[in-house]
This record gives sequence, C-alpha cells and structure tokens, in this order.
Amino acid sequence: MFVQHFGLRHAPLGKDLPEPWDDGTHAHLAQRFNWLLHSPGLGLLTGEPGVGKTAALRSITNALNPHRYLVLYQAENDFGRIDIYRGLARALGLEPSYRRAQLWRDIKQRVHELADTRQITPVWIIDEAQNLPPEFFRDLPAFLNFAFDSRDLISIWLVGHPVLSQTLDRAPYAALHSRIQVRVALKPIVERERFQLLIVHALKSAGCQHTLLADSGLELLRQASKGLPRLAGRILCTAMRLAMHKGLNHLPDEIVQQAIAELQ
Repeated sequence: MFVQHFGLRHAPLGKDLPEPWDDGTHAHLAQRFNWLLHSPGLGLLTGEPGVGKTAALRSITNALNPHRYLVLYQAENDFGRIDIYRGLARALGLEPSYRRAQLWRDIKQRVHELADTRQITPVWIIDEAQNLPPEFFRDLPAFLNFAFDSRDLISIWLVGHPVLSQTLDRAPYAALHSRIQVRVALKPIVERERFQLLIVHALKSAGCQHTLLADSGLELLRQASKGLPRLAGRILCTAMRLAMHKGLNHLPDEIVQQAIAELQ
C-alpha cells in the first residue's frame, strides 16, 4: 500500500489527519462556535464541497467536554421534515412519535431535562443542509421557541454549500434568517503560499520525512484542486499509488499530471 511505501502514518489530507492546517481560518470558526456554546443559538457554516467544513467541525467538537455538551451530528437530510426531527429524537435517546406535535413536545422536554437537570447543552450539527426541505426551514423558528421564546437551550449549526446561504436570504425564510447569530464561510485555499503551507503541513502530519513534490508539482496540484483540500488529497493519493507501482519514492510532475488526468 502506498502509505507504507512512502513511510506515512496515514494518507495526507485524509480523515485521519489529527489536526487540520490552520492559518487563522479555523481559529475564527472555533471562536464563533464557542460563542454559540456560551449563548446557544443558530449558526450557518458554508463552503464549496471539499473545502473542509466537516473536518473543521469534527476537530472542534472532539475537544468539547462531553459532560457539558452533547454533539448530535446529522448528515442524511434529503428527506421530509418529520424524518429530520425523528433522527434528532433518536440521537437524543427517544422513541420518535409519528405525530409532529408529539414529536416536538418529546424533543423539547428532553432538551429541557438536559439543560435543567444535567446542565448539558445539545449541539445539533446538520450537515449537507442545502438538501433540507423548504418546510424544515419554515418550521425551525417555531421549534426553537422554548418557554415563550425566553430561553435558548440548544445550539444548531446548518452546514452546507454556498447556495444554502442564498436560500436562507430569501423572503420566505425571513423568520429563520433573523435567528442566525453567526455566519462563517470557508473559502478554497487558492493563494500559492497558503496552499504550499497546507500541503507541507499535510505531508509532515502524515509522517513524510522528505520532499515529495517539486514547486512545479505543487503548482500543478494547486491549479487542479482549485484550492480544495479534499480534491488535493485525492490527487496526492492517486499520484502516490502511481509512483509506488513505478518504484518511485517521490512524485515527479508527470506522475502528478497522470493522477490529475485519472481523476478528471
């Protein structure tokens, strides 16, 4: 396997990366995330597919105290609104009712119990939120109404593609738009120096002890990946597999170009 061939602990820019590279962008997200921990509410995180939204949130939530915060992650959201709340109910350890009114009451009672009895704040992360049905966006403000809207007991992060932000800016979702306390948009890493630092960090974190890519190879990788870490990682892994079969311990430009071509 290419990981062993190159003496790595794991694939660069893969899901095993212990700590995402950060030049301040993730610190900014972490700060905003903490705001919603101390003052629960609704946050919006957007970015192109593969920019690292989920990885950043995974890194942040892994450091949370489980005695104070209950992280509920939901990514399968291309269903009806009742299915979304039923998924939340199961994550909270409830047997979900088929009736929406009872389902909401049960969930809210459990959230009250967590807050008042155990001093635990649920953090509901809804990934791929651009797939949520319109009815869910219209319902969510009412769901967030606890005790005559006098208490905020749950933090919710809507995570999705840039189109999600555009959707929530539309008039039909004005009530939800007004409840968004934090907005963060992650951008591709397109600047040469920043992209180079990303790749160097990824290879070093994976255990790479020598230079794999020439500057020209890095530039090929940057342009082909469009600054998206996930795509850059796929190209790197494909190039390493190709190089391994040729008995190479580095990635010449022609190998990088071949990897790019295979993924197009």
